[in-house]
Parts: sequence; structure tokens; C-alpha cells
Amino acid sequence: MISRASVNGIELAYESFGSPGGRPLLLIMGLGAQLIHWDDEFCSLLAEQGHHVVRFDNRDAGLSTHLHAEGVPRPGTPSAYLLDDMADDAAGLMEVLGWPAAHVVGASMGGMIAQTLAFRHPERVLTLTSIMSTTGPSAAPPTEAAGAVLFAPPAGDREAVLAQALANRAVIGSPGFELDRERFLRLAALAYDRCHDPAGTARQLAAIMASPDRTEPLGGVDVPTLVIHGDADPLVPLAGGQATAAAIRGAELLVLPGMGHDLPQPLWPEIAGSITKLTSNSAGKA
Repeated sequence: MISRASVNGIELAYESFGSPGGRPLLLIMGLGAQLIHWDDEFCSLLAEQGHHVVRFDNRDAGLSTHLHAEGVPRPGTPSAYLLDDMADDAAGLMEVLGWPAAHVVGASMGGMIAQTLAFRHPERVLTLTSIMSTTGPSAAPPTEAAGAVLFAPPAGDREAVLAQALANRAVIGSPGFELDRERFLRLAALAYDRCHDPAGTARQLAAIMASPDRTEPLGGVDVPTLVIHGDADPLVPLAGGQATAAAIRGAELLVLPGMGHDLPQPLWPEIAGSITKLTSNSAGKA
């Protein structure tokens, strides 16, 4: 069931899984993605492993506030907001939830937000898990083909959007795992019907590009950290995960063979288990 929280001058839509008595775990999704892209089964798996899981729509995604008045970003104009603001959104959500601190997991842009949260609001982060992310755009630029996906003009109608999603997945998805085409298209259709806002995605991308490199501030992060990355990721190549792990003192790097820029279902048990190991072993666990 969708709940709503007023934070940082906007409204965030969120859902929870598991017992409120579990270890608090905040999931932050990536560019243009919605809370449903943290699959129900994956969230339930984390809940079964002792977590109180909350997933939410970032600003300009899903059912959270969209900054329509800002329009589509234009070259040479300031970004409507930065990753700092999105990290502040996450901190505000935790305040509404009554969580003094939480275990934080972010994927792709969500990993960038999670990293920023860890140094901007260190008191809020018990452990950090950064998945298929990077310290900044220059640390791991995409391949030419993946870059074309990232900056491609949006498709038109619903059918074209679903076809584009499938074509994009063929470029940036996990080559080591067979795609469940029916499941993928079902989720893509749900995402389109729930919210389709290419301008919002463009504003998120502008925030990524306008935000400073995080290498230096990440050097001050002092929480148990897990960095998960696929060795076949063309959108944020493995160098991004390596740079993240190198920047954070004591971080563990888990490289998953055959994984691209998505979260293949066969890897969910390993990914969830690695997160659970981190959160349950943390001296600051809640």
C-alpha cells in the first residue's frame, strides 16, 4: 500500500515490507526508475531475512512530486536540483518514518544518492550498499552503445516505450542471464501506466551530471560498506564500482560475473544474502 511523506518541500510515495521491528532498510532506485523496480519478491526476500524494508519513488519519478514547472533541462542552464537534494529527500523520509538511522541500499543513481547520504547525513546511515554505481561520471564512462541508450530521445506512445525498453535492455542488461521477456515487459508496462515522465528523468540525469565527484567526501565515510557490481556492465562499467570501493575505507567489493546494468532474478538470493550479512554483522545495527 502506498503511503506519502512530506519532506524537503516535496512529497514522496513509499511502501514497506516486513515487520516494523526488523532492521530498518531503505532502498533507493536509479535514473528514471520507480519503487516497483525493486521487485516485490526481492523486497520480500530482504524482509524474510530480518529487515523492515522501505522502497520509495525519488522526486521526478513514480508517484512522488514531479517538478513539471522546471521543464526539460537545456544546455547551459542550471540543474533544477542536485544529488544533494535527493539525499536530503531520503533523510527526510527517514525522519517521517521515525528512523534515527537505517541500513541504506542504492542502485545506479540510487547508489550515488546513498553515497551522498552517507557523507551528508552520516548519523542517518548504519551501513551502505552501493550497487552498479560510481563516484562520478568521469570514473566510469559508459560504452558508446550504452551512452546512446542513456541519451536517446524518449519514445512516443506506450507500445513504442515498451519496445524501446526491451531494446535498451539488450544493450545494458546482463548478458550472463537469460531474460524473462514476459516478466520484463509486464514490469515495463506497469511502470508506464503508473507514471511516464521523460522530462522528469531528464531532470534527474541533469542532477547527476551537475553534481560534483564524490571521491573526496567518501573518504570520510566510516560505516560498513558493500559495493556490488557486475563485470559486464556497459552503462556504469566495473571501474565505477572499483572507484567506489577504493574511496571508502574498508569497503568490500563484490563482483558478480555476467551481471550488467540490472538486477537479474537469479542473483537476488546472493545480493540479498550479502546485504543481510552486512546489516546483521554491523556493530551499529538497529
